[in-house]
Amino acid sequence: MNENIKDKVVIITGASSGIGEATAKLLAQKGAKVVLGARRTEKLKTIADEIQADGGQAVYRKLDVTKAEDNDAIIALAKETFGGVDAVFLNAGIMPNAPLSALKTDEWHQMVDVNIKGVLNGVAAVLPTFISQKSGHILTVSSVAGLKAYPNGAVYGGTKWFVRDFMEVLRMESALEGHNIRTATIYPAAINTELLEDITDSGMAEQMGSLYQRYGISADRVASVVAFAMEQPADTNINEFTIGPTAQPW
Repeated sequence: MNENIKDKVVIITGASSGIGEATAKLLAQKGAKVVLGARRTEKLKTIADEIQADGGQAVYRKLDVTKAEDNDAIIALAKETFGGVDAVFLNAGIMPNAPLSALKTDEWHQMVDVNIKGVLNGVAAVLPTFISQKSGHILTVSSVAGLKAYPNGAVYGGTKWFVRDFMEVLRMESALEGHNIRTATIYPAAINTELLEDITDSGMAEQMGSLYQRYGISADRVASVVAFAMEQPADTNINEFTIGPTAQPW
């Protein structure tokens, strides 16, 4: 069991399914104490129960990442239950892609709220703790759409490009200020999760569905990358990972 994960307290957002669920289970198997957050508490309860039945340690709380107070509350839960926070995995995100000409402006704002403000809220909630203890690990999910542009993904891609820049500056500032905070940004391609369920544009839903059906790989592939990042010695930071199906031409 890796000593850099064993007994570490890890908060995971978007933990009710997909990458978040897979990561929670893997880290718990490796000895981490996991704190699960998402809006669907009934799913969180099931996952926490499964982790505990397998000998792991897990607690959960309802979390809407767009609300600063919810992010503060899950930090407090981690401290009250397990005595501190060592890492946060900011995984919550939505992808209701559509052409700009469809003018789905409500969805544009939802993506900004979840994908950008959710990350900002999560970092703001944990940063004082990490600065005071001069250690911590902040991991986020961007996307291959945060590395290159895709038609029909202007707003989603924009939010994920934001994550890319924000996390790199966070890493740089932490190093300059001597806070020893590690960062990792993950850029997944076609990973089979519930992400496509957000798409309301019928043409886009069909197109993306076909892509994922052809190429998609399971969420536990990304979970293993999160674990790998955390397993590195404290003086070593791997700040970017691009991951996707071997068969997908991107």
